Amino acid sequence: MTGGVVAPFVVFGPSHRIVLALIVIMPLVLAGLVKLTRSVTLSRAISWTLAMGIIGVWIAWYIVFTSQGWINLGNALPLDLCSWAAIATVVALITGNQKAYELAWFWAMAGTLQGIITPDIPDDFPAFRFIEFSAFHGGIIIGVLFLTLGRGMRVYPRSIRRVIGWSLVYAVVAGLADWLLKVNYGFLRAKPGHASPYDLMPAWPWYIPIVVVLALIAILICYLPFFLADTVVWFKRKWV
Repeated sequence: MTGGVVAPFVVFGPSHRIVLALIVIMPLVLAGLVKLTRSVTLSRAISWTLAMGIIGVWIAWYIVFTSQGWINLGNALPLDLCSWAAIATVVALITGNQKAYELAWFWAMAGTLQGIITPDIPDDFPAFRFIEFSAFHGGIIIGVLFLTLGRGMRVYPRSIRRVIGWSLVYAVVAGLADWLLKVNYGFLRAKPGHASPYDLMPAWPWYIPIVVVLALIAILICYLPFFLADTVVWFKRKWV
């Protein structure tokens, strides 16, 4: 930032790389502390802190966007997939609910992660929109990874069917809102206005079937670490 003018956001610029590094490092450190101390109290404290952090950033977004006149029907409603991922993550962090965790895992790893890699933000650090976007989306991923690495939660084969069902529910809700309100939640009416993998796809509506196929592939990829871990365990029991 020079002379009071906020610099435009640069994908994989210094600020972006720091955010991505923190998203990897923080859950590893937090999970390591819990494993080292074996403290249930510490685990709960971290979970609550992460949950309150996500909620706090979300509230701050509404306050600042309202005060600046940036809020509108296209961004005010919690109808983007990352908002649903945030809700699932907060519920899982506070309650330890398995079903909420499953949705949080798949939606965060398949959707929110892509969002933080190719952010839809105009300004770089220290602009509010950069900090809020990074903290909110990064907080979701950190929360889900902490639940996995620090609290030992995981997904199962039946989780795939559940997340597909809830993802269809999301698509119906977002699609209805897009049609009735002429907005673009879930990018179901148009491609994103920023650089993204959508740029490699055909025009609307032909990219939607491609997105559905890619989403199914992403879900399977997100399950792959657990499948491989189960395979190793099965192999050891069978042959070792």
